Amino acid sequence: MTEKTRAFTIRELYDLPAVVDLMTAARALHMGRTTAYKLARSGQFPCRLLRYGGTYRVVTAELLELLGVPLPERG
Repeated sequence: MTEKTRAFTIRELYDLPAVVDLMTAARALHMGRTTAYKLARSGQFPCRLLRYGGTYRVVTAELLELLGVPLPERG
């Protein structure tokens, strides 16, 4: 039996670095590895992807916006 990956808390989402890897973004979106890479390769991933060599990255601010999580206030 496979273990389910738990969802991020709001605090964990706020603690993410400015840019995250594809699998971190997929986890936040409750998306599996196969689906995430399939969508990335086809240009249909729900967030804009940055590509560095063979790796995909997602801007955390855009991920938070997609999830409907307000950006933390700076101050």
